[in-house]
Amino acid sequence: MTDLEKYQEVFVDTFTVNAGDLKEGFAYQSIDAWDSIGHMSLITALENAFEILIEMDDVIDFESFEKGREILRKYNLDL
Repeated sequence: MTDLEKYQEVFVDTFTVNAGDLKEGFAYQSIDAWDSIGHMSLITALENAFEILIEMDDVIDFESFEKGREILRKYNLDL
């Protein structure tokens, strides 16, 4: 499984959405499940899936599916 596939899978599992929903505009509070608790669940799931520790500034800046890809590239992920 590629890093991108794993990244998508975390979103699908965390928010119970279809992979096709993960496009531009899929962002924090764009769906009911992505609230503050959903956000922390997402971050925890990403840390577990990729065996990384996401810095607090990155947790705060992680505001959308696309922005998350940009942020996680600095953790040497091929997204």
